[in-house]
Amino acid sequence: MEISITLTNNYPKYIQIYEQIKKAIVTMNLSSHSKLPSKRTLAESLGVSVHTVKEAYEQLDAEGFIYSKERSGYFVAPFEFEWQQSNNTKPPSTSIETNFSKIDIDFHNGHIDTASFPFSSWRKLYNKHFQPENLINNTSQGEPSLRYEIANYVHRSRGVQCDPSQVFIYGGIQHQLQAICHFFGPTISAGIEEPGFKRARAIFTQNCLHTHHIAVDELGVTVPAKKINLLYTTPAHQFPLGMVMSAERRASLLKWALTENAYIIEDDYDSEYRFKGLPIPSLAKMDQLQRVIYFGTFSKTLIPTIRISYMILPITLVDAFSIFYKEQKTVVSKIDQLVLADFISQGLYDKHIAKMRTLYRKKQQAIISSIETHLSKKFQIIGEKSGLHIVLKLPNYLREDEAIEKASSVGVQIYPISTSYHHPSNQPMVMIGYGGLSFEQIEKGILRLKKIWCP
Repeated sequence: MEISITLTNNYPKYIQIYEQIKKAIVTMNLSSHSKLPSKRTLAESLGVSVHTVKEAYEQLDAEGFIYSKERSGYFVAPFEFEWQQSNNTKPPSTSIETNFSKIDIDFHNGHIDTASFPFSSWRKLYNKHFQPENLINNTSQGEPSLRYEIANYVHRSRGVQCDPSQVFIYGGIQHQLQAICHFFGPTISAGIEEPGFKRARAIFTQNCLHTHHIAVDELGVTVPAKKINLLYTTPAHQFPLGMVMSAERRASLLKWALTENAYIIEDDYDSEYRFKGLPIPSLAKMDQLQRVIYFGTFSKTLIPTIRISYMILPITLVDAFSIFYKEQKTVVSKIDQLVLADFISQGLYDKHIAKMRTLYRKKQQAIISSIETHLSKKFQIIGEKSGLHIVLKLPNYLREDEAIEKASSVGVQIYPISTSYHHPSNQPMVMIGYGGLSFEQIEKGILRLKKIWCP
């Protein structure tokens, strides 16, 4: 099979090969099950190394656009017609000289690769459960089947042992944090990381809790010196700075919680996407849910619009919380809960996580490589060990607001770190997410930033 591929020197060749073959498949210029050229044949025709073609093929394979047969090569994977992109779509300009009237490259930390969502599998399960008997109200705690699957999942993935009765289903981390604030009442004091998740800080403030801002260092949140009853922390991937809390710091926090009769709210977000270093056990595993309230979500691993999260309580709190919560109704669709339960039980969730971990690791490598290639050494990358965003420390000549404004002028959206601080920081930094962007968009975005950031 002949494939028309044009290579330039604008960005890595394996990305160009990947993007052009992907476009040919999506626009149906390459038919399903048709055989692609061998790695060696394509490498020779393009004048590149076999390794370059191998990287492109492996990425296409990881995203499900092609499949391989042993001793036969690579073939175009079939996909459903509604995924087809319009051939009338005008390709974005490749020139960074263009005057942009709107943002077309958004480095949002909360965006994910929606094209890789397993639509076909999810649709089949949804059709299975879209039945009259499932159109009634939900139970307040969540569907038993989903709570059972979550209990099994956190046991095998994070080593957390719990009973389904300890699992409560919510429509987002903020909703369950709101419930915890109501449960403990306004007389308690709460701690939040400094800098920390601004939406969690807002929940504490709105519930009139006495809030203390606990400093973060290179090991994660520090052990509180002040008397507090609750500590909200993000140890797997500190938000926003991105460090992974050390095992020693985790042990110190658990000792503090036991001594002070306090509870730690462990928001384990982004724990599935760890790219560097050995895995570190969760706080919930280390104390087996004695002083830890465990938060998890499916927003980053599936898609945010499903809006399913969960809270796992220590067994000592379950009865009291159940009585407190019994008059509430969950806002999460019963059908979505049943679909997700099946999706997990059939092994589809674990398979999806493995695929996305590979994809996001390559995207992170691409953005780090692009920054190191195009921006000066005065721009320092931190928080790259896990998660779907990195933090970029800016040089002294560039303020945070100035950097964001300049980026916007060339159609690129980046995000401030300063809004995550309660007390102002002297270090200008910005947050750059990459989960929802293609490899081509990542490279183009950094090239645009180079033009307006680097003197």
